[in-house]
Amino acid sequence: MKAIVVREFGGPERLKLEDVPDPKPGAGEVLVRIRAAGVNPVDAYIHTGTYARKPPLPYTPGFDGAGEVEAVGDGVTTIQRGNRVYVAGPGKSGVGAGTYAELAICLPSQLHPLPARISFGQGAALGVPYCTAYRALFQRAWAKPGDTVLVHGATGGVGIAAVELAHARGIRVIGTGGSDAGLATVREHGADVTVSHRADNYTDEIKKATGGRGVDVIIEMAAHINLDRDLGLLTRNGRVVAVGNRGRVEINPRDAMGRAAAILGMTLFNVSDADFVEIHAALIEGLTNGTLNPVVGREMPLANAARAHEAVMEPGARGKIVLVPPA
Repeated sequence: MKAIVVREFGGPERLKLEDVPDPKPGAGEVLVRIRAAGVNPVDAYIHTGTYARKPPLPYTPGFDGAGEVEAVGDGVTTIQRGNRVYVAGPGKSGVGAGTYAELAICLPSQLHPLPARISFGQGAALGVPYCTAYRALFQRAWAKPGDTVLVHGATGGVGIAAVELAHARGIRVIGTGGSDAGLATVREHGADVTVSHRADNYTDEIKKATGGRGVDVIIEMAAHINLDRDLGLLTRNGRVVAVGNRGRVEINPRDAMGRAAAILGMTLFNVSDADFVEIHAALIEGLTNGTLNPVVGREMPLANAARAHEAVMEPGARGKIVLVPPA
């Protein structure tokens, strides 16, 4: 099969397309034919070798994907050959285990039913973005119907997921972005108010949209840029969840003290099995009832994985970047 293999840590050029033996599922394992693989910033961090999570070499990247079950190992009874599934979360490591390949060995806990109305590309856009958005909104910030949520950086995969999930719960959503096309997509997916963060004094527009009250929750994609000003946008007892960050930032703690505000961090590597059960149950319900509709902003051939890792780190995202293995 064709697979992306990382044999030494470094830049995107370390992602090489290779011919490797087809993997075979062992006891308690499932072989999935990958039709689309999702690209996430965390994938790009890991291959540098400087991230907190450092897999043994060589390995095939990719936590997210979608496809059909090709074969099941002994002891697997809940999944059958031919099932449409989306892949989410880490499983085994090594060549033949990541989703950047034609076939991937998965654990049953990584696999979830993909409704017929959702394409494989959309299925590959689910794992990290939608799990992150759900975790940030409901398990960290405890957002509830009637709240106002600011999704700061709403046009990317996590941002659109947060907009859809919040909107489906009866939460008022303000979304920011840097392009007209991106903001139009955010409105289509449930944002009540959209604001260009490239505009001068854009925070005034956010305050105006809340009648000066402030927002209850901020889902922050670039804490290294926005965290200090975020604190001034909160109402009393407001919460900021730092989803994305690429450096240090200086804040004025008094802006948090006066509002009794909380700054909350999160990463999916800290999520318990029980919390993942809740997350995926909610995602499958939303996919089935039509409230969740992942956006694939760009499809690229599997061979272009290195370029995809450059693109996922660039500003101006709209939806998810997806890699497509050879047909």
